[in-house]
Amino acid sequence: MSLSQELRESGRETWDAAVGHRFVEELWAGTVPPDVLRRYLVQDFQFCDAFLALLGAAVATCDDAAARVVHARQVGVVAGDEHDYFHRSFDLLGVPDADRTAPERGAPTEGFVALMDVARTGGSYPEIVAVLLVAEWLYLDWASRPHDALPSDPISRGWIDLHRGPEFEAWVTFLRAELDRSAPRAADPGRVARYFAEAVDLELAFFDAAYAGRDRHT
Repeated sequence: MSLSQELRESGRETWDAAVGHRFVEELWAGTVPPDVLRRYLVQDFQFCDAFLALLGAAVATCDDAAARVVHARQVGVVAGDEHDYFHRSFDLLGVPDADRTAPERGAPTEGFVALMDVARTGGSYPEIVAVLLVAEWLYLDWASRPHDALPSDPISRGWIDLHRGPEFEAWVTFLRAELDRSAPRAADPGRVARYFAEAVDLELAFFDAAYAGRDRHT
């Protein structure tokens, strides 16, 4: 079993709870309540700047020239297609500018931004990759349902499509390989594992937070 697999298995219960969360089920069914979908996307957009900065740190700290190019290309994807998706969705949902740029952040949002910032400023490539990997791999897992029909709602369908397909699968496979390659040589391998586990916990908490004020179940 690879290191990336071991890390996922060590938090399998939380990982599976996130992948099979109520939000994911409703997203695929196209039945996410509009206020929940709006809250989720507004909060998720708050990650974009920190995520881009984390990708930039991966570019800067990577010790392999070919891998550095892969990270650099992903910066363009996040700054392009993903940013465009958010703004199209906000227009459809009638989200005002203030909620796009400076909403009140939920605790999981603050926690994940803080984790990305800590990984970035720490300057350790394996720690950076560990956080990137959870953010992408967990989403690929819930978006990979080859036998399920996509929802007709363009916002739900668009969010699923951003996190699946051959290019996204290749990106996650690359991140897994980079973690497996770099983490054994990390100055503090235990911290790499802690960052991975913390990111998984925050992903589940983030899905829960979308239903703030509603009855929750996962």
